Amino acid sequence: MALSQEITNYTVDDIYKLPDGKRAELIDGQIYMLSAPGRQHQELVHFLDMVIGNYIHSKDGSCKVYPAPFAVFLNPGNKNYVEPDISVICNKNLLTDKGCNGAPDWIIEIVSPSSQYMDYLLKLSKYQNSGVREYWIADYPKNRITVYNFENSYMQEYSFSDIIKAGIYEDLEIDFSQINF
Repeated sequence: MALSQEITNYTVDDIYKLPDGKRAELIDGQIYMLSAPGRQHQELVHFLDMVIGNYIHSKDGSCKVYPAPFAVFLNPGNKNYVEPDISVICNKNLLTDKGCNGAPDWIIEIVSPSSQYMDYLLKLSKYQNSGVREYWIADYPKNRITVYNFENSYMQEYSFSDIIKAGIYEDLEIDFSQINF
């Protein structure tokens, strides 16, 4: 029982004490180490960052897109720290030099073999309860993109050959068939 208490008692300070080059996330006081992403993962992050960033720029939009590693402190306190693969933040008041204090408007996670539990279960619940408006899970080994629009209470699945409309924008569509792994 004491071990369980110790495991869930970490804070953001413990994340910042990790050795250089070590990355982790903190959910409800429990640390989850992050492994280095693979090539396809990084290609997908780059593609999404570029498409979303270009869209925002072309519309003179006020939102900002941040690829990982970028710190998101979901809730007040020091027990939750995540690094989503893509964070889109429209409220500039949430931004500090350390990252984002509060829920981004849109988060995209790219599933890695080691992150399935985190992305599909832990983060899904955490993002929904913290006020994230939209959450996408891109799982290229399964050829699946799961879109959760928390504002409109729907979930839909797509494949990597689909064009997916972003819920937080009226006219942003992402053509996943353009990704060439």
